[in-house]
Amino acid sequence: MIITVTLNPAVDKTVEINNVQINSVNRVSSIRLDAGGKGINVSKIILSLRGQSKALGFLGGRAGTFIKNYLDEMHIDNDFVMVNGETRTNLKIVDPMQHTNTDINEMGPQITPKDIEEIEKQLLQSVNDKAIIVFSGSVPPNIEPNIYQKWINQVKEKGGKSILDADGEIMRLGIAAGPYLIKPNIHELERLLGRKITTIDEVIKASRSLMQEYGIEVVVVSMGGDGALFLNKEVTILAEGLVVEVKSTVGAGDSMVAALAYALDNGETFEKSVTLAVAAGTANVMTHGTEPSSLEIIQELEKKVQWKYL
Repeated sequence: MIITVTLNPAVDKTVEINNVQINSVNRVSSIRLDAGGKGINVSKIILSLRGQSKALGFLGGRAGTFIKNYLDEMHIDNDFVMVNGETRTNLKIVDPMQHTNTDINEMGPQITPKDIEEIEKQLLQSVNDKAIIVFSGSVPPNIEPNIYQKWINQVKEKGGKSILDADGEIMRLGIAAGPYLIKPNIHELERLLGRKITTIDEVIKASRSLMQEYGIEVVVVSMGGDGALFLNKEVTILAEGLVVEVKSTVGAGDSMVAALAYALDNGETFEKSVTLAVAAGTANVMTHGTEPSSLEIIQELEKKVQWKYL
């Protein structure tokens, strides 16, 4: 069973503008609205893979109602805590002429201690030794950054596996609890370590160090066009990036996390999880906004994934 936790979901409003000009009037050529937030994006791709997940988190206001209806219409199981205030709207500006993607993200509503107690109760009631919990993304402004750390420890006590995909202080505190899998991108890894990483060997050394220090079983580092590194206790695999037409980079990492969670839930081999994660992440950049990619495209891309042991 896969459970995704999105404490700071959003309506993703993606607008396409040809040749964006600062300090000028810009005309929108297309627009789309999606239910967003990293955990919700994970649930959408798990559905594309013909898997099942349950989405948890906080929702509020009209934007929250939009997300709830969106997930219900897609038949994604969900059980959100409804809060006062308005779920945020994140603006994604895509300029196909300049090949840029600009994100303008709101902060999100205030969350009360009672809200946190309620979602914690929902989460822990759902966890057993077969559960895979995906903790991803930012947290609302008044929630302590150690919230994932606390829940990862509780999930471990119940025999479940946690996947952590976050940044900054939330990531730093979260890994101290020893999640089963972490998936930083190269820039998040650099921020975590507080230094620049310039070679593959440095990525491997840093990842192995984190695994040894915190008891992490799997580290996946996405490196954009340079591909991705996948490490467990036995092997290190470098997967090459696939060259495709990029429509939007938003949610590519979430798609990789979804594929990793799906493969783990289905008992797939490590090598299978590598090809599926690369294919899902690549398929995502071929779609607009945070629109989920199709299973057919992911399966076609899987055939093209190339990787090697290091």
